[in-house]
Amino acid sequence: VAIVEVDPETGRVEVTKLVVVDDSGVIVNPQLARGQIAGSVAQGIGQALYEGIVYDESGQLLTGSLMNYSVPTATEIPHLEYGESITPNPNAPFGAKGLGESGCIGTPPAVLNAVHDALDLPEDIEIEMPAMPEKVWRALQQKNGS
Repeated sequence: VAIVEVDPETGRVEVTKLVVVDDSGVIVNPQLARGQIAGSVAQGIGQALYEGIVYDESGQLLTGSLMNYSVPTATEIPHLEYGESITPNPNAPFGAKGLGESGCIGTPPAVLNAVHDALDLPEDIEIEMPAMPEKVWRALQQKNGS
């Protein structure tokens, strides 16, 4: 579950709260598990809001390094609230399951849906990932008929 704030003047999105729940079976190392989940969520926020490959009109890659390819930093990742669902895996030692993938799978749609809801956009206005400020601002202008 994601909660965001959107600046209507700039289109900047801030993720203010994220609640994550993973069914990772029996957790053998809780600290490592939380780290895996946090890293996956950070990747998901990057996919949703920051990480876009941009080419110029002649096909030249403009985002070929971290100097111009945006990724989230620690300041863009909110404090995470963790929930848990434990269903032991009967086919693995200790009942453990893999984890770390759900954050990069579940976070992008949660964040984009929160942006859509925050702007109260009609269904016919979509914002494609990454929801960079210009895209969000343009969607709001489209909604307002500007």
